[in-house]
Amino acid sequence: MAAGTSEHQEQPGLQDALQPEDLVYHEDEFILEGVAWPGTTLSHFDRALLGAWQERMARGLFRYHLAELPTRVLPGPMRLLAQLNVQRGTERRRPQAVHSLTQPFDPRQFNFTQIRPGEVLLRLQRRPPAESDLAATDHVLVVINISPLERGHVLLLPEPTLHLPQVLTPELLRVGLEAVLLSAHPGFRVGFNSLGASASVNHLHLHGFYLAHPLLVETAPAEPLCPSRGLSLLHEAPAPALLFYTAGAGLEALARDVCRAAARLLAMGLAYNVFVTRGAPPEGSAGPGPGTGLRLLLWARRPRFEAEEGAPFNVALCELAGHLPVAAAAAFEELGEAEALRAIRQPLLPEPEMRRLAAELARLLED
Repeated sequence: MAAGTSEHQEQPGLQDALQPEDLVYHEDEFILEGVAWPGTTLSHFDRALLGAWQERMARGLFRYHLAELPTRVLPGPMRLLAQLNVQRGTERRRPQAVHSLTQPFDPRQFNFTQIRPGEVLLRLQRRPPAESDLAATDHVLVVINISPLERGHVLLLPEPTLHLPQVLTPELLRVGLEAVLLSAHPGFRVGFNSLGASASVNHLHLHGFYLAHPLLVETAPAEPLCPSRGLSLLHEAPAPALLFYTAGAGLEALARDVCRAAARLLAMGLAYNVFVTRGAPPEGSAGPGPGTGLRLLLWARRPRFEAEEGAPFNVALCELAGHLPVAAAAAFEELGEAEALRAIRQPLLPEPEMRRLAAELARLLED
């Protein structure tokens, strides 16, 4: 999954007509119960995002018109979801050249100070509690990804003029967690690709998108590692991962823990991906619903700085979670679970190494 860019001619008067909505929210607006498939109920956040996104699609601000995508569930216990998106494969911008996990921001490369005003859908801002003396937080921009994977595919950006590189921060991750809780749709997911893990723009951003299909990672049981910090090991999944869980409280602490773990991975020379979804507690769920808590999956991986030639897909946050956007019709029709799992797991650490790493990170968070 890579970020889109702006390389189209502006339509006369378009930027004056399309203004972002200021969406100021409070913790009282988090939806902590009643979220269930098929996800027909929408919140104010969902309506604002999807309405503005669809308007930009109608105005031609995307590289292509996104119709309903051909979709198939691959036979097998992992229930991998493949989608055919030919236009994203042929029309999206070429990823930036990246050579290091900690490559500095480069203003000469494409960055999000270059997005057109009409691409900004929302300005998200958290309102402090009434009894607090704290000022409102800095806003986070919600902008379209002009090469969308799915309906409502957006980027969440801190102030672009800060020129922050693609290294996850607790402040931005907390807003991503809160965005999932502001949505009433079980298929609204948020994620992050680090440098060396399929990030295509070295300018800090999260991905957000709606996928109207359940994934195994929402409900699969996990092995406890550090229950006091909500940390488990999820291994009955397409890609084994560190699993953080919260029923909805302690988002600031959760974001801080995840970023501490991610910083340790970078220090060890490892890249990482993050995926946030509604989900069941770590012990799992046998039911069809995702649960109303949050599951955050963190994958450590060997860094790779170029796409793998001949692979049916690049491995980023979606693929690790079991959602496989495929660009070629033949690959979409022929792809099976065994081949897909080999591709998904190829950049990950071997299980003994992953377990040692998981134990080290658990000790880190307990300190």
